[in-house]
Amino acid sequence: MPNKPATQPAEPSFEHSLDELEQLVSRMEHGDLSLDDSLQSFERGIALYRDCQGALDRAKLRVDQLLDPANPDAAQPFDEDRDEHP
Repeated sequence: MPNKPATQPAEPSFEHSLDELEQLVSRMEHGDLSLDDSLQSFERGIALYRDCQGALDRAKLRVDQLLDPANPDAAQPFDEDRDEHP
């Protein structure tokens, strides 16, 4: 029986990453962390920020492609202030 290839762990959800980032910021703002802990928290925060930004970029790309699969660059940004009803 062949061995199954090792699967990579699932990417954390946007919501999970954002929640962890908010908790990190809160702990850092409190000022109770040592310098080492602050640096580790900062590094983790940067990684979480990049994960969140990547998820947002991927979501935007999907929306652009859904709006106009032939020309996603032509998609207009959503403007909630624009009056849709004359």
